[in-house]
Amino acid sequence: MPLTTTRTSPDWPCQVKPPGSHDWERSATRWLRELVPARYAGYPALIRHPVLLARHAQIQVQHEIRVARTALQTARADLPRLGLHEAAIEHTIKLYAAEVLQLQHIARSVRAVTAALAERGAAR
Repeated sequence: MPLTTTRTSPDWPCQVKPPGSHDWERSATRWLRELVPARYAGYPALIRHPVLLARHAQIQVQHEIRVARTALQTARADLPRLGLHEAAIEHTIKLYAAEVLQLQHIARSVRAVTAALAERGAAR
């Protein structure tokens, strides 16, 4: 029986094969494992059930977004007290702003992969 692929969204991560293609779940699992702390990536339940791994990755990325936003919002007040010069503070603020945008993109990608994994699980 030939595999069918579904159209992926612009948020679909390039590291993950399209749903329905050969080994797409394995590529999704590999990508998701990179997003969670190493100790979680080895838990048997998360390995056996990629949708659980995806759920944990969603939570992990949301926490990282909160951390980056907090760092961004408090940088102007906190960093001068650490003795950093204005140029270093400005560079750090730009770094945090870019990280928030990157994490938001990753969060959308994780949601897309999670939905595809859940859809596959429901079809079983």
